[in-house]
Amino acid sequence: MKYISTRQQQATNIKTAILKGLADDGGLFMPEYIPQLDSEFFENLPNLTLQEIGFRVAKEFLGESISDDNLKEIIDEVLNFEIPAVKISENIYSLELFHGPTMAFKDVGARFMARMMSYFSEGKPMKVIAATSGDTGSAVASGFFGVPGIEVYILYPKGKVSPLQEKQLTTWGGNIKALEIHGTFDDCQALAKQILSDEELNQKFTLTSANSINIARLIPQSFYYFWAFAQLQKLKKPIVFSVPSGNFGNLTAGLFAKKMGLPIHHFVASTNENDVVPKFLETGNYESKPSKQTISNAMDVGNPSNFERMKSLFNNDVSEFKKEIKSYSFSDEATKKAMQEVKKDFNYTLDPHGAVAYLGLQALRQAQSDKINEDFVGVLLETAHPAKFVEVVEDVLKEQIEIPEKLEAFNKREKKSVEFPVDFEAVKNYLIEEK
Repeated sequence: MKYISTRQQQATNIKTAILKGLADDGGLFMPEYIPQLDSEFFENLPNLTLQEIGFRVAKEFLGESISDDNLKEIIDEVLNFEIPAVKISENIYSLELFHGPTMAFKDVGARFMARMMSYFSEGKPMKVIAATSGDTGSAVASGFFGVPGIEVYILYPKGKVSPLQEKQLTTWGGNIKALEIHGTFDDCQALAKQILSDEELNQKFTLTSANSINIARLIPQSFYYFWAFAQLQKLKKPIVFSVPSGNFGNLTAGLFAKKMGLPIHHFVASTNENDVVPKFLETGNYESKPSKQTISNAMDVGNPSNFERMKSLFNNDVSEFKKEIKSYSFSDEATKKAMQEVKKDFNYTLDPHGAVAYLGLQALRQAQSDKINEDFVGVLLETAHPAKFVEVVEDVLKEQIEIPEKLEAFNKREKKSVEFPVDFEAVKNYLIEEK
């Protein structure tokens, strides 16, 4: 399997794609084709464990670049927590992706990526760059903490992540450095891309990305679509996934799963007021814009990186997008109302991102499209534990929520960060001096 750039079709192998993160031409690496799983795999899917599914899917993308024994060991380490599909109401399930060490869905991708980078780098020194709007940074920090030879630099927007998220980003020390940027997530992401493509920095260091820019983040995120399907196949109804979307890595991974043969009925790209993709599907024109701050902060993205991969999958044809995806955007007020209604009616606590995904399922049902069977099972991706947004959730629900011990432990630790303006040269000089 070769991996090619979304821009100039530069081809390389999986090892280079993972260790470089970003192609030399600034594009994102994609597999040259999406591998197909055989009918026997799908027939046996309900009988497989999460780890067995993860191994089989990963093997299709990694081929002979890693031995079966090493890959199985990595998969077993990564997927050592539950990912249950929990029933909220008739025909609505929450795929709880928050049972990992940092209690967010990024644990799956970041832990897999950290282990793959460690395997392929063979102990050689590396600098890993990650921009975060909330959960990526903490999962990357957890995944890479203490890995010999790897220094991690997490860029996050000052004042635009929750207090608990910030503690999860800034309290590690050691090989984890937190860079607090006076700007938006889009500024952080732009700085990260500048770092990764800078000629001088690349001559001095081995640089790579830990964002969903990196293909090693996307491959494992496809695992849990298969796992959700394995749990819900017995319902014998079409399955629709509503994905709370910011940088669109999670949705792109779902598209990978479908193109591998998983019979997903439809996707809903559910966004907050950062609505560049809903607007694109409505008008056919893609127009990035400055991100807006919302209560679902991990989705505050005005120029989603993985849209470039989505364009590649759909040959930049808006009509092809529309066959697979409906997209809706929702205000903070609508998000709060959904959180309140789900708690009142079903005694289930959604975080602000899961609430946006819930609203997406509701909007799809109300659309009554002839092409979409209304009698579907809707699966919302609950991407983070509500306690990660305790201030918002308690304010909205007017009740106290329990903070799990592994989150409470971060509150007791001391913040360590270095503040920067949105200034590439300042950040670049810091990286050079840090050697």
